[in-house]
Amino acid sequence: MSELLETIDNGVATLTMNRPEARNAMSGEMIAALLEALPRLGADSSVRCIVLTGAGGAFCAGGDVKGFAAGSGGGKAPTLEQRAQMLRPGFEIARLLHESPKPTLAAIPGAAAGAGLSLALACDLRIAVASAKMTTAFANVGLSGDYGMSYFLPLLVGQAKARDLLFTAPVITGTEAFELGLVNRIADADGYAAAVESYAAALGRGATVAIGYMKKNLSTAATATLTEVLDREAAHMARCFTTEDHKQAVQAFVAKQAPTFTGE
Repeated sequence: MSELLETIDNGVATLTMNRPEARNAMSGEMIAALLEALPRLGADSSVRCIVLTGAGGAFCAGGDVKGFAAGSGGGKAPTLEQRAQMLRPGFEIARLLHESPKPTLAAIPGAAAGAGLSLALACDLRIAVASAKMTTAFANVGLSGDYGMSYFLPLLVGQAKARDLLFTAPVITGTEAFELGLVNRIADADGYAAAVESYAAALGRGATVAIGYMKKNLSTAATATLTEVLDREAAHMARCFTTEDHKQAVQAFVAKQAPTFTGE
């Protein structure tokens, strides 16, 4: 069975990490599948939103710690440089989620830990079951963090709280994550599936081209000067004025109707 399931329905592409027996811990096969799927879906004009989730009631437990232990014995150990070169390609998943031209949504039905939490934070938006358990986890296994954790976590909660969450690795609930600003929405277990469907559908009905440029504007604003941000905004607005979505929305506004966006 594939370790990454893919469905597309009404413009919403859902990628489901599928190792429920291991709480969807990331394997080489899963990493390779995500690296292939994300750029392909980002370039697919029929896809308006990408949802990342996990099977079996968990989101993702992060790296396969049992696999680390199994691979630690025998043979010549790689050098630090070789190990870094082996690790780095997989980390591109975080960049692909963050920079996708389509809005990305992490749907968190349960445990999200370590690199699994990093993947959720790399998405534009997050919705979680209120009872979901989340933790940075790295400190508990003597690791420093990966898949963009040190980039996304302080952006969401600030440097001081990010250091606390990384250094002490507390387990927090979806409700607590919402209060910290780590997730955008929460739902109880009974309403979770419907809430995810509604959230994703709303994103899928959005002005996809404009949202893609919004993402670029926000990423630029994190490190650029005000002048650079204003220049980028002007260029992107000029492009959006030419889209069918904008033209149709103007007509709908004049007619006092709701716009119907097509992503063009």
